[in-house]
Amino acid sequence: MASKENSTLRMEPELKAQAAALFKALGMDLSTATRMFYIQALRCQGLPFEVKLDEPNAITRAALEEGDQMLSDPSAPRFSSVEDLFAELNS
Repeated sequence: MASKENSTLRMEPELKAQAAALFKALGMDLSTATRMFYIQALRCQGLPFEVKLDEPNAITRAALEEGDQMLSDPSAPRFSSVEDLFAELNS
C-alpha cells in the first residue's frame, strides 16, 4: 500500500460541520471526500465542477435597473417603512 501524507485544510467550523454531516450521510468522511475531489480534479485536469459568477436573470436584472432609476429620480416616491409602502399600494 502506498504511503500517505497528512494535509491541513483551513475552513470555518460551521462549513466543516455541514460538510462532515453531508459526507457522513453519503457514507464517507471528510478525508475520503477530499481525496475524491483531488482524484476528480486530476481526471478533469481542472476543477471537477463549473466555476462562475452568479449572474442575475433577466427579471432580476430589470428590477435592479428599475431600482437604480428610481433612486436617481428625485420625484420617485420614498417610504420610511414597509407599512407606509403597503398603505400607498393599497390606496
